[in-house]
Amino acid sequence: MKSELDQIKTWLEEGQRVALATVIKTWGSSPRPAGALMAISGRSEISGSVSGGCVEGAVIDAGIEVIQTGKPARLHFGVADQDAWQVGLSCGGEIEVYVRLITAAELERWQQAFQQDQAFCGMLTLAGSGKYQHLEGIVLESGDLIQSPAKPDLPEELRLAAVAACRSGESAVRTFDSPDYQEVFFLVRQPPRRLVIVGGVHIAIPLASLAKTVGFEVIVIDPRRLFGTDERFPEVKALYQTWPQEAFQHIALNDHTAVVMLTHDPKIDDPAIMVAVGSPAFYIGALGSRKTHQERIQRLVNKGVEGADLDRIHAPIGLDLGGRSPEEIALAIMAEILQTWYTRE
Repeated sequence: MKSELDQIKTWLEEGQRVALATVIKTWGSSPRPAGALMAISGRSEISGSVSGGCVEGAVIDAGIEVIQTGKPARLHFGVADQDAWQVGLSCGGEIEVYVRLITAAELERWQQAFQQDQAFCGMLTLAGSGKYQHLEGIVLESGDLIQSPAKPDLPEELRLAAVAACRSGESAVRTFDSPDYQEVFFLVRQPPRRLVIVGGVHIAIPLASLAKTVGFEVIVIDPRRLFGTDERFPEVKALYQTWPQEAFQHIALNDHTAVVMLTHDPKIDDPAIMVAVGSPAFYIGALGSRKTHQERIQRLVNKGVEGADLDRIHAPIGLDLGGRSPEEIALAIMAEILQTWYTRE
């Protein structure tokens, strides 16, 4: 979603009107989940997707009409519909898409929400009196509200439902008895997944690129000025040219964070591991052979790290894909990070 918002900001600054298409319901083998977004500019440019290519053309046409008329559109595509075959949704799934205009004020609220480092939920009123139109407020998992001061107060029922949606992690439509908001779509976004790379070595360069490609924010830490440079890592979110224990004072290691140690230098890797194992990070990995890791384990035991924490360390790092080049090793590491993310309890 972050990339779509960045593109929307650019289009709005150019003076264009922008439509936002949101998948609000899915059935069967739909290619994209509820909550998937696609932004459409007045020049028919797009960012994001709602179906992986199946119905994009029809949704773009609807987006252009919404931009011209200002009236939202609710679209349904399913295998039983003639339109579904025309647009390519012949895989057996069904999706429902809501298309509407997005304003600069709403965009600002979303950008504020992304800065909070916690799950948040926006509410899209699909049916009701019109008092609560579109995404009038964004509720953080903490229960706090990011809302336009000109809008009516959010009902407590909706706020609590949004907090519950944040905790479930699932975007979904809910119905209510109120005439003001009979049907509401809760659009949930979790904190961004983050990869912290300790050591700006050769492997770190393709690893940072791969992680960014699959949607991770990337942070690189290396006190050695020749390794941790802007030239080597031009697109990372942050670059710390300092010792890990100092850098981690400025980095929140939450359950959406993976940490990898790549230097082979105990002076750099070991302090980073000691911080990581004491955090909720969902993945911790360290480069090195089995012999190197056993030596590492002994050093950490001597420093008071306990067995349960030591068991959290993936080493040798990465899935065994058989690769040997830095790029192939980076792919193996990223594959193991993703496997751990999707199989975590």
